[in-house]
Amino acid sequence: MPPFYAAARKRRASGARGFRREPERFGKPPIVGTGNPFGHVDLRVSSMREALPFFEALLPALGYTARYDGPEWKVFATEEDALPATAYFGIVESSGHVANENRIAFWVTDRATVDRIASIVATAGGREISGPKEMPYGPDYYAVFFCDPCGNRFEVYHRLAG
Repeated sequence: MPPFYAAARKRRASGARGFRREPERFGKPPIVGTGNPFGHVDLRVSSMREALPFFEALLPALGYTARYDGPEWKVFATEEDALPATAYFGIVESSGHVANENRIAFWVTDRATVDRIASIVATAGGREISGPKEMPYGPDYYAVFFCDPCGNRFEVYHRLAG
């Protein structure tokens, strides 16, 4: 085990600030507090010129309304918490980027929001749009699937618990 992991395990076991006790065995969910454990996505795109207008339309509609842009990174964040605790979505151009089969999915509160986001995606230049439609993944699973202008795959869905 690398020294860093041993030191982190010892510090975590001591209950030091910033660490909570982890479950003693696998199968139990870790304690992550009351907030959303999602941190951020660092997304590569092959062309910022093509991708940025798309994300400027999509991400605010999904609640990522705060902007923190630098010369290379374009960052869209939620406004629920201050950085670094807030969830954010960072985009950077990478000339060698090739889209793959990974998919980033966003849950929304109702079917009407899925429909609204599907319309935004179509207007903003989304590609390979499929849906919105019911899917056999669980009760009331309703989704739209699409790609950004650089081929990265996304899904916006709603489903009931259960």
